[in-house]
Amino acid sequence: VSLAKRADVVMVAPATANVIAKLAHGIADDMLTTTVLACDCPKLISPAMNTRMYENPVTKDNLDTLRKYGWQVVEPASGYLACGDTGKGKLPEPEVLLDWLLQTCAYEKDMEGLRVLVTAGPTQESLDPVRYLTNHSTGKMGYAIAKAAARRGATVTLVSGPTALEKPRFMEVVDIVSAADMFREVTNRAPEQDIIIKAAAVADYTPAQVAGDKLKKSDADMSIPLVRTQDILAWLGEHRQKGQFLCGFSMETRDMLENSRKKLQKKHVDMIAANNVKEQGAGFAVDTNLLTLITADGERALPLMSKEEAAHALLTEILARREKL
Repeated sequence: VSLAKRADVVMVAPATANVIAKLAHGIADDMLTTTVLACDCPKLISPAMNTRMYENPVTKDNLDTLRKYGWQVVEPASGYLACGDTGKGKLPEPEVLLDWLLQTCAYEKDMEGLRVLVTAGPTQESLDPVRYLTNHSTGKMGYAIAKAAARRGATVTLVSGPTALEKPRFMEVVDIVSAADMFREVTNRAPEQDIIIKAAAVADYTPAQVAGDKLKKSDADMSIPLVRTQDILAWLGEHRQKGQFLCGFSMETRDMLENSRKKLQKKHVDMIAANNVKEQGAGFAVDTNLLTLITADGERALPLMSKEEAAHALLTEILARREKL
C-alpha cells in the first residue's frame, strides 16, 4: 500500500494473460497484483504473449474489462515471438512504452478539452513525374508543437508534409504532399478547431503546368512558369471561428520583426512565431530554435532552447492570451 501511494503512474509490461486476468477481476495474491489493486493513479498495461493467447476471446474480454475500469492498453507489436511463432503479441520497444508513460504523466493536462490543429514540414510541388520544388523544412518544430499539445491533453490533428520523422502517437496525422493538399485538409478541419498553429513551410508558388513525362534536358536554358498557391493563413484569418486562436510562423533572413509584424496584420492572426534562419541554432534541420513571439501588443523573445521547450513555451503563451480573446 505504501508503494501504491507513492506512484504517479503504473505500467505493467510485459503483462501475461494470467496477470491480465487477475487484474481484471481484482485478484490480489502476490506483490504485483496487491500493489496495483491499491493504486488510484493512471494505469497502463502492455500485453505480451503468444498470438493465439492474445486473440483468445477470454483475453480480449479481460482487456475490455480493464479498459472499463480506466486502464489504457498498449497494443502489442507484431514479430517473432519467444515461443517461435510470428504474429501479434510482442512487447513494444522501450521507446514506445516510454512514450506512453510521458503521455500519461509528464505534463499537467492544461489543454484538455481543446482541439488543436498543427501543420508541419515542407510541401512538394511537382514539375514532372520525377522532379518537384520544395524547401529545407524537416518538420521538427511542427512535430514538437503537436507532441507538446498532446502531452498537455489536447485533441491534436497534425497535417504534415513529407518528412523523415516518425509519425507521433496520440493524435490524428494527415499526410499531404502539395500546397493544394494542405489547403484542402486544413480548411476542411479548421471550423472545429480551438487553436490552429501553422508551422509548415508551404510553397508560395507552384508550377503552372505539370509535365506528364520527364522533362528532358537540352542545350538551351529552361524557365519554369509559376503561379501563386492559395494562402492558407490568410484564408484562416478571413474565416476564423469565434474564440479561435490563430498562430502563424515566419522564417526570415532579414528585417525579421518588421516583416513578421506586417504578416501578423495582413493575415489577421493573433500571433506570429518568428525566427531568423541566419541565427545560429535556429531554422531548419536543427534540434533547437530561437523564436520571437509577436502579437498586436508587443514581442517576446525566447532564449535559445530545444524545439520541445520552445513548443511548450509557445503553447503556454497561447493559453494565456487565449483567455483574453
